[in-house]
Amino acid sequence: MAHADSDAPVSAADEAPPAFAVTTGRQRGYHRAAVDSFLDSARAAFEAERTDFGADDVRAASFPLVREGYVIADVDAALARVEDAFARRTREREIQKVGVDVWVARAREDAQQVLDHLSRPARERFTRTSILNFGYRIEEVDHVADRIVAFLRDGEPLAAEQVRDAAFRMQRGGYREEQVDALLDATVEVILAVR
Repeated sequence: MAHADSDAPVSAADEAPPAFAVTTGRQRGYHRAAVDSFLDSARAAFEAERTDFGADDVRAASFPLVREGYVIADVDAALARVEDAFARRTREREIQKVGVDVWVARAREDAQQVLDHLSRPARERFTRTSILNFGYRIEEVDHVADRIVAFLRDGEPLAAEQVRDAAFRMQRGGYREEQVDALLDATVEVILAVR
C-alpha cells in the first residue's frame, strides 16, 4: 500500500500479510483488493447491525480473476461463513418480530416453491438454451435437483455448502444458467432458514 504523503517505496515489511493464500504461477485467483474491500464492507455492516446488507449481498459477490490473486476456495469458504452469520442474524430478528410459527410457515412456503419447481420431469426442470448456445449440463443439474428434492421431501441431509459448491459442465442446448442459479440460491436460503 503506497503512502499518499511519501515518495518512499513501500518495503515488504510495511505491507500487511495477505488475508488468504495467494495463487502462484499461471493460476488465477480473486482480485485481492476487491475481496479485502468487500469483506471490510461486510464486517462494517455486520458490526453496525445494518439491515441494508445481508446474506443475499454476500451470495451475489463476485470478483475479477487475476494472477497472484487469493485462492478461490479459501475466499469462497470465508464468504460462506459470512453469509451464514448474516442469515442467522436475519432469522433471529425475524423470529423476534413475527414469532417462530410465522417464520417456520414462511420457510415452508419457500421450500414448497422450490419443491414444486423441481417436481417437473427430469430434463424439463428448467428452460433450455438453443442448440447453438451453451447452458448447464442437464443430467448434472438434474442430479443436484434430485438431491434437493430428497432433502425437502424426505429429510435427507443436505448442507448449504453442498448447494453452494455445485458446479456444472456446459453443453449446447443445456439448462439456462440464470434459472438454475436462482433456484440454487433459493435452496440455500431455505437451508439457512431452518438451520
